[in-house]
Amino acid sequence: MAQLISVVLVLGLVFLAFSPICFCGKTTGGYLYPQFYDRSCPKAREIVHSIVAKAVAKEARMAASLLRLHFHDCFVKGCDASVLLDSTGSIVSEKGSNPNRNSLRGFEVIDEIKSALEKECPQTVSCADIMALSARDSTVLTGGPSWEVPLGRRDSRGASLSGSNNNIPAPNNTFQTILTKFKLKGLNVVDLVALSGSHTIGNARCTSFRQRLYNQSGNGKPD
Repeated sequence: MAQLISVVLVLGLVFLAFSPICFCGKTTGGYLYPQFYDRSCPKAREIVHSIVAKAVAKEARMAASLLRLHFHDCFVKGCDASVLLDSTGSIVSEKGSNPNRNSLRGFEVIDEIKSALEKECPQTVSCADIMALSARDSTVLTGGPSWEVPLGRRDSRGASLSGSNNNIPAPNNTFQTILTKFKLKGLNVVDLVALSGSHTIGNARCTSFRQRLYNQSGNGKPD
């Protein structure tokens, strides 16, 4: 079972890294590219990797949690770190949505990375890029391949509670509903299997998806 979780987690992270929801093409001031911080914060990737490695060594499940955190962020308003925002007078946090409330994890790891980067190069590295790098590094740390992460995302100044409630695939959604939600993001059934499988098996309980495995959805066939 442990090997299955590791393999599916790696596959999910790889597909997440190369999917359209993560690499949006443009950002304020130009295109995303891996060398974005080479001059402004040359140690950025090293700092991210070091802290993610420490977190995963302390708790192996954190690799899946960081994947899920990035996944839930990207499915709402793009990969803009809006999921990290707390509620204020003008913002209703996505943390309180049905998919995220009392289940989304890894915030403290992102906070630790951000704090370290602020000491190294203040007001330079976005939280959105931190989350994308953390997802890649989690892949490497669980035995998967490495790849270059295009950087230069900008953090959102707003959140969407309704988007979080409605856009993120739910564990009790039917297969067709989940497939539709993926297609709306430009993703296909291969992306669905990799992402849903990795973050569910790696980060949830069997009760979250057993209705689809054992034909409890009433459609006559297991998904």
